[in-house]
Amino acid sequence: MAKIDPKTARKFRVRARLRRLSTERPRLSVHRTSSHIYAQLIDDHSAKTLAAASTLEAGVRTDIKSGANIEAAKVVGRLLAERAKAAGIVDVRFDRGGYIFHGRVRALADAAREAGLNF
Repeated sequence: MAKIDPKTARKFRVRARLRRLSTERPRLSVHRTSSHIYAQLIDDHSAKTLAAASTLEAGVRTDIKSGANIEAAKVVGRLLAERAKAAGIVDVRFDRGGYIFHGRVRALADAAREAGLNF
């Protein structure tokens, strides 16, 4: 049996808790790399992405210097919240994806909250 690395275990633990707590709301999933940050709203029942935003988009790239800083995460969080509200989504579950709720992940979450998402 293969051993699961700690990051993967954290990711599974976070998602399992989200499944237990609230299943009717979409999941705001965050993924970060050393050079970019990505966020998407996922409907787990139909396995479809409802809205997405990242630092790779042309509109976002003009607003930021780098895709790997807190300012970029704030821009992505605001953009995702605007797209979610346009799709009629206000309440979501936050899936930090095994990352610590600190730095860019926290900045994205705070910006999404300020822009109108509830979680």
